[in-house]
Amino acid sequence: MTSTSRKPSHAARRRRSPLLPALLVVAAGAAAAWWGLSREEVAVYDGPVRAVTRGPLTIGVSEAGTIEAREKVVLKCEVDERSTTITYIVEEGTLVEEGDLLVELDASVLTDELYDEEIDVLDTEAEFIAARENLEVVKNQAIADVSAAELALRFAREDIKKYVEGEYPKQLMEATNNVKLAEEQLQQAHDTLAWSERLSERGFLAGSELDRDRLAKQSAELDVELARAEVALLEEYTHGRQLAQLESDVQQAELALDRVTRKSKADIAQAESTLAASEKQLERQRAQLADIQQQVEKCVIRAPVAGMVVYATTGQGSWRGNDEPLQVGREVYEQEELIHIPVADSKSARVKVHESALDKVRNGQPVTVSVDALPSRVFEGVVARISPLPDAQTQWLNPDLKVFDTEIHLLGDLTGLRTGMTCRAEILVEHYEDTLFVPVHCVVRVGDAPTVYVVEEGRLVRRPVEVGLDNNRMVRVVSGLEEGELVALAPPLDEAETTDARPGAGAPGDAGGADASGGAVDGAGADVRVDGADTSGGEATSAGEAGDERTPVGAADDDAHEPAREAP
Repeated sequence: MTSTSRKPSHAARRRRSPLLPALLVVAAGAAAAWWGLSREEVAVYDGPVRAVTRGPLTIGVSEAGTIEAREKVVLKCEVDERSTTITYIVEEGTLVEEGDLLVELDASVLTDELYDEEIDVLDTEAEFIAARENLEVVKNQAIADVSAAELALRFAREDIKKYVEGEYPKQLMEATNNVKLAEEQLQQAHDTLAWSERLSERGFLAGSELDRDRLAKQSAELDVELARAEVALLEEYTHGRQLAQLESDVQQAELALDRVTRKSKADIAQAESTLAASEKQLERQRAQLADIQQQVEKCVIRAPVAGMVVYATTGQGSWRGNDEPLQVGREVYEQEELIHIPVADSKSARVKVHESALDKVRNGQPVTVSVDALPSRVFEGVVARISPLPDAQTQWLNPDLKVFDTEIHLLGDLTGLRTGMTCRAEILVEHYEDTLFVPVHCVVRVGDAPTVYVVEEGRLVRRPVEVGLDNNRMVRVVSGLEEGELVALAPPLDEAETTDARPGAGAPGDAGGADASGGAVDGAGADVRVDGADTSGGEATSAGEAGDERTPVGAADDDAHEPAREAP
């Protein structure tokens, strides 16, 4: 508060020392500095106020979601690497038995591919049979060729033996005998000529007969020379040449056998390779045929269990951003969920928790769930699972938005709940039985410190406070205020300061960024839930509903954050 004094007269002011104004300025500055450290009065305030309340306070995270069956059979489009069109789909909510037709997809393209693949399989089977028979032919031919080569080698070796041991000795003997016979005939011709010459000298033999005997002797001499030459030719030339020729024939036969053996092995290997390739190709074609047949069969989806049909699109959008429900003519993609069939009465609620509130949520925390379709009932549950990674669908649509899928198991009597119903889950983070709290928009930042404006004698006094957790409506006051004190519901924003150095500070929609208008309540203090109840009877609005997530920052004793109020 400010002090007041009587205004001095004009004469008195004229009598003051010139140093007095300077001292007054210094004193006023010191007083202002002292007041700035603790509190500061501002102009008269006639706006709405709210008394600091002591009582039970519940801190929770509120998110919207969808009711799902906890245990269910999920049927997907299993047609590989392509999109197809629904030609028939059973009506949602239908009770089906095991084996009933649920969905039929367009299989016309697959049917054409099936016919083409069947033709390819027949062609490949013919090639495989030809390769298999060709292998047998090559093997038989190889056996015949190798046998012929082996026989030729054996004959060549036998020819050498026959010549060395048979033919050559025989030829040599014949030539030698011819020499002896020629020598005997020469001796006989010599004796005949000598006898004829004695008879001719006595006149008993005519001259012509003597000449004949002389010619016979000369012929016998020539026969002896020829016979001796034959022996020499046989021993010196013919025998060596013939033996070399026969030995060469053996060597050629051995090489021919090696060539035939190698060629036969190569032909057999080539034929076996061709057969193996044909067999692999046939297996591949048959596998492709079986795959296409399976794809055609997968175009018909039947119920694996008995139950009620629930469309997968009920209560949620497509990951492609297409909210079109399942119906005849709709295009579906590989691994897209089509039908859910609940197999038990248990239910769960699936919500998406913003990353700014993720540090508040833990497995096992109690949850209260309200359903729009059943406004008079509140269901209990617990947090069962928090996804370790952000939701890919939401992040794909908005890369700046990070939310985490959270599954809540519902407990107790779940009569009336149906899959796909819209719900709101209130996750209980902390509950204080007796604590001080004020509306979150009463707290602003001044000099990077949480501050409230207390109404004293009709004026606003700025007062630093220590705050704890908030539930986006009420913030817990740890110290700095007393019960019953009046705080301004509309503090002067021109004196508030914002800072981005604190954790969680940011624009509306981020943690800690409290919009000046978001979550504001009037002097009646309505729209605030205290100890699980709404003091105004209206539904409390949380960051999960409005999309303006605000989490407390900077709390000292609760590891929480202080709410901030940004200046316009």
